[in-house]
Amino acid sequence: MSEEITSSHKKKNELWEWIKALGIALILAFFIRTFLFAPFIVEGESMESTLHNSEKLVVNKAIYFLQDPTPGEIIVFHAEKERDYIKRVIAVEGDTVEVKNDQLLVNGKVVEEPYLAQSKEQAKQQGEPFFTHDFPPVQIPADHIFVMGDNRLNSHDSRAIGPVAVSTVVGRAEFTFWPVAGIRLTR
Repeated sequence: MSEEITSSHKKKNELWEWIKALGIALILAFFIRTFLFAPFIVEGESMESTLHNSEKLVVNKAIYFLQDPTPGEIIVFHAEKERDYIKRVIAVEGDTVEVKNDQLLVNGKVVEEPYLAQSKEQAKQQGEPFFTHDFPPVQIPADHIFVMGDNRLNSHDSRAIGPVAVSTVVGRAEFTFWPVAGIRLTR
């Protein structure tokens, strides 16, 4: 009889250990998902040819607790109440951004954009005279950034919605993980 009590007690202890382990795992998953990393699905073609429609990527949510977004980074931000956008940071507070003759200028200096080479070539082949249409200088206010999609001919970005508040930024895109054949860093 004491063997039965001991066996029953061991099963209860083992069950309690499993419940604790699962509880800790759930709390850790919640913490990681809420504060550190989150999955994101690319919707649309505004970031072609850097990112493709339906690709899944990991967004680093913790990075902007430590630093502000910087030009060249690909970020996810709350653009609408129910929708997040993914775009590239072009300019930050205090900067002046404009496009003249298909050249991006930040503070009057030409910005090299090697990530646009493939898309620019495709646009030329399709008869597009400019990949990024001219727009007048825009001064970026405090606590805002200017973002653009890499597919400049098909992107709803700061050229239409204006500078984006840094407070709406969810995080920085780090790498794609789906489809498996397309696993890569997003920088």
